[in-house]
Amino acid sequence: MLVKQELLNKIRDYFGLNIYETKVWLALLGKGVASAGQIAQISNVPRSRTYDVLESLEKKGFAIVKLGKPVKYIGVKPHLIIEKLKNNVKSEADEKMVSLSSIKETDEYAKLEEFYKEGLSPMKREDLSAALKGRSNISSYLKEVLRNADKEVIICTNAEDVNSKLKLFSQTIHALQKEGIDIRIALSGNEALIKKISTDFQTKIKKIDIEAKFFIVDRKEILFYLSREQTEKDKDDTAIWINSEFFAQAFAALFEKAC
Repeated sequence: MLVKQELLNKIRDYFGLNIYETKVWLALLGKGVASAGQIAQISNVPRSRTYDVLESLEKKGFAIVKLGKPVKYIGVKPHLIIEKLKNNVKSEADEKMVSLSSIKETDEYAKLEEFYKEGLSPMKREDLSAALKGRSNISSYLKEVLRNADKEVIICTNAEDVNSKLKLFSQTIHALQKEGIDIRIALSGNEALIKKISTDFQTKIKKIDIEAKFFIVDRKEILFYLSREQTEKDKDDTAIWINSEFFAQAFAALFEKAC
């Protein structure tokens, strides 16, 4: 069975197999039912290794043993493998979530918080700032900053950006509303989309023609993006977070003039 190396490499990476497992699985799929000897011949995997590889594939769910003599193997359909892997990923993610949540109850976590507070104590408030890179990193930090608001949140960005992160924004906005936080939002972009977002958030949104992306919390903290548009590459997004009342109040004043 002749299979291009490029295809072998991609399938190996997609399904988390080694190169021998990939060759044997493809041989099984192509043959339907085959013995270890037949698979060795078709796949060009050494016969001495074929038995171990078939056993490994069986354990991983990529192959099953056909009843009867001599022993033969059947390749499991690709779409069944994908569903199995999806379920495995979900189960692992759920277990990881439980594990991460339980960390907060440990003495070690209490020590981490203690280290963090001790590290912040000698710093001046206005010295706290950070550069954030990567879409997921920025979104996580932004969510944390917004959820820590005590009185007011000002949001100025574009409708398309909000719509692309609608779940994140919706959960955060509704949580802030329940806590009685004053939320002021101004969006640029498509007017129909802005109206839709306003309905989803159950709050009034001001349409503006200014291309800017910043978030102000309690007029003390501000997070603003350096790039005008989001790109497909996560690494291209950059934002700056600054904990400065002077800077945040200046931006808030500009926001009020524009709106």
